[in-house]
Amino acid sequence: MSSYDKYVETPLMKQYVAIKRQHPDAILLFRVGDFYETFGEDAIKTSEIVGITLTRRANGAASFVELAGFPHHALDTYLPKLVRAGMRVAICEQLEDPKLTKTIVKRGITELVTPGVSFSDNVLERRENNFLASVFIGKSAAGVSFLDISTGEFLLAEGTFEYIDKLLANFNPKEVLVEKAKTTEFTEIFGSKYHLFKLDDWAFSADLGREKLENQFQASSLKGFGVENLVFGVTAAGAILYYLDLTQHTKLKHITSISRIDQDHYVWLDKFTVRNLELFGTVNEGGKTLLSVIDKTITPMGARLLRRWMSLPLKDVQPIRERLDAVEHLIKESEEKGLLQEKLRELGDLERIVSRIAVGRVNPRELVQLRAALLLIDPIKEVCSQTGDPTLKVIGDQLNPCHVIRERLQKELVDDPPVLIVKGNVIASGINAELDELRAIAFSGKDYLLSLQQRESERTGITSLKVSFNNVFGYFIEVRNTHKDKVPPEWIRKQTLVSAERYITEELKQYEEKILGAEEKILAIEQALFGELVLALLDYISPIQHNASLLAKLDCLLSFAEVSTMYNYRKPELNEDFSLLINEGRHPVIERMLPQGEEYISNDVVLDKENQQIIIITGPNMSGKSALLRQTALIVLMAQIGCYVPAKGAKIGVVDKIFTRVGASDNISLGESTFMVEMLEAASILNNISDRSLILLDEIGRGTSTYDGISIAWAMAEYIHNHPHCRAKTLFATHYHELNEMEGFFPRIKNFNVSIKELNNKVLFLRKLVPGGSEHSFGIHVARMAGMPQSVVKRAEEILVQLEKTHKQKQFDKPVTDIVEKREGFQLSFFQLDDPVLKRIRDEIVGLDLNNLTPLDALNKLNEIKKIAGL
Repeated sequence: MSSYDKYVETPLMKQYVAIKRQHPDAILLFRVGDFYETFGEDAIKTSEIVGITLTRRANGAASFVELAGFPHHALDTYLPKLVRAGMRVAICEQLEDPKLTKTIVKRGITELVTPGVSFSDNVLERRENNFLASVFIGKSAAGVSFLDISTGEFLLAEGTFEYIDKLLANFNPKEVLVEKAKTTEFTEIFGSKYHLFKLDDWAFSADLGREKLENQFQASSLKGFGVENLVFGVTAAGAILYYLDLTQHTKLKHITSISRIDQDHYVWLDKFTVRNLELFGTVNEGGKTLLSVIDKTITPMGARLLRRWMSLPLKDVQPIRERLDAVEHLIKESEEKGLLQEKLRELGDLERIVSRIAVGRVNPRELVQLRAALLLIDPIKEVCSQTGDPTLKVIGDQLNPCHVIRERLQKELVDDPPVLIVKGNVIASGINAELDELRAIAFSGKDYLLSLQQRESERTGITSLKVSFNNVFGYFIEVRNTHKDKVPPEWIRKQTLVSAERYITEELKQYEEKILGAEEKILAIEQALFGELVLALLDYISPIQHNASLLAKLDCLLSFAEVSTMYNYRKPELNEDFSLLINEGRHPVIERMLPQGEEYISNDVVLDKENQQIIIITGPNMSGKSALLRQTALIVLMAQIGCYVPAKGAKIGVVDKIFTRVGASDNISLGESTFMVEMLEAASILNNISDRSLILLDEIGRGTSTYDGISIAWAMAEYIHNHPHCRAKTLFATHYHELNEMEGFFPRIKNFNVSIKELNNKVLFLRKLVPGGSEHSFGIHVARMAGMPQSVVKRAEEILVQLEKTHKQKQFDKPVTDIVEKREGFQLSFFQLDDPVLKRIRDEIVGLDLNNLTPLDALNKLNEIKKIAGL
């Protein structure tokens, strides 16, 4: 028995159930008169999400049905709340006028809105893409596709699970399509933070995917798009097009191409790095992201493209240099920059307007905005074409003003139309003779009636004659009884009153017929002409989309020039070398959050493959170690997206992967401790290391015991240094001063510390990186600065003195070759064990013959060790 069966007592509920069965997993907004109603489980969910009252009403044999509704004009208020809560929403409209039917009003679903498929401005974020993703999981690799239906951007990729996980994290899709049978596998590999929609497994077919894509692009093969060999990616992309059919989104002329996300062209930024560097989101309330600091874009298209550039930094030197040269030109030519910025401010969101044209949802005001944007193309084109920079010149040369359709928009639309076509007054005068005539009748009616009244009054001598209108008789002439004898014979009497008579004339009848139908005809003609205009615009979708992408790129370059000028950034030098030299680098976000007048303390960083591959940075908390690590990565990232950098100078051998292990974060809800998260991130780094990698490690091993932590930190640094193929550039900030010993054993490891100054038993943080290791952590000083009670601070100092006396750690007494070669005993031989009990336990364990040890012997031996330990 269906859960809907209890609602089928009335014709309305029978209709509701029939429509609801089409999309049982969606909330059905059921139009009833002036309200959208929800019933049953939908009503319970809707009332909780949007905060409207949940009521109950009798429903025949069923005791009650839950009910929650809102006025139809409030759809733009409530729909976004439902969609952002991850709901799929089916909008069911009345398909006929209730006045014209004697039975139940015909209804049907006109749109299915999901988190990943929407055109509504109230659901979409202006400056962010709204991606729908699809993931096809193979045995050891996967394919992924991303579509923003509101802009027409369509992308695909395939690769290892780790690569697909990285792309999902960077693109942050609002909804992800998966095979029903692989839902659990998806969650295990990629996590549970995405809104999933499960499709039948047959929807993920390579042949179906290829067929769907070829049909969409009217192409005989996918070779022209460079994706024909990406079988997993094509499978995922085909599932997206199938899903659009399923959700009744069939007008897709704005999806004109699909692009490959080529792993070889972009810097690897895994999800840990994106989070740790706070590129798009911050873990601290009130914090700023890198995007919020450097985003000075003017248009929504530019803002969305800048996010993409930050997610996918370039690793090919030539295009990076081209961007940097364009930024340099715009900084030098400030007048040119200002002129272009002024034009872009009037541009609007070309991408989304074009998409609405393609699906037939564009409104008159958006077409006026499109007209304004096309009028701006010529002056922008002129400035860019005459510039001295090659990149800007290419933009200028490729911009298409679309003169023919622009002139038609200028000619046919009024300057300030309403948002809704049904409000009328959209089409300009002089376009359609019938429309002009009907408007003259409809809008000059009062003048005509006054002239008729005056004319007839003069002709008949009836001074009190009056022309009026009512819904029963229409237009009529009213004459008082005192003048009844003056009424001409051709007038036809319609009604007799106590003191007057009402008449009609042939002229009035003709006028009435015209004027009563005029408004309806005006609206019909305007809608037809507007529809023809939209139809003509379909031929210009591709050139306007190309304009939008060019202008978005220009906007990003202008943004880089603007932020570089505002914050005194400098042009970096990119090359194919393997070294990294930063002169007086600064953290782009932290320096913006300093109190006014306070300067950020800059630092130099030098890393290379020959002499200084790994820098061990020691120093107390609050000294600036973590900021130094992050700023190094951010400077490299900013340089490789084509932006100037917060430094006096920078020479950067292009980096292909940026890894970070910075800060602590628990995934308690997933059952992962801080230490487990730390080890997962560290494992990801070591398993994906390359010769051009930049690695930033902060406090590795602090989530476990001191000796464990030191062992893991040492082993990781050693692994990176001794890797047979890759000498990855590494900054390693640590509390473990014992790691300073590594400089003596490994030629490319150097010690630095973030300097402090002790003054009258107080610590001043100078935040300057200087050569040499640090021997103290100054944790007790920091506790005092934080306001810890004096008694606690004093007691901590006493305990520290005692610990340093009893557990003073000695230098290594084994050569580095022994440490490197005998890894099995690495942790036990790490430090000399001064405690005789620990020595005895070690000897007991070392003396075990594991190959001949029975389970019973093992239990007995553990019992002996327990007794030795006094437990």
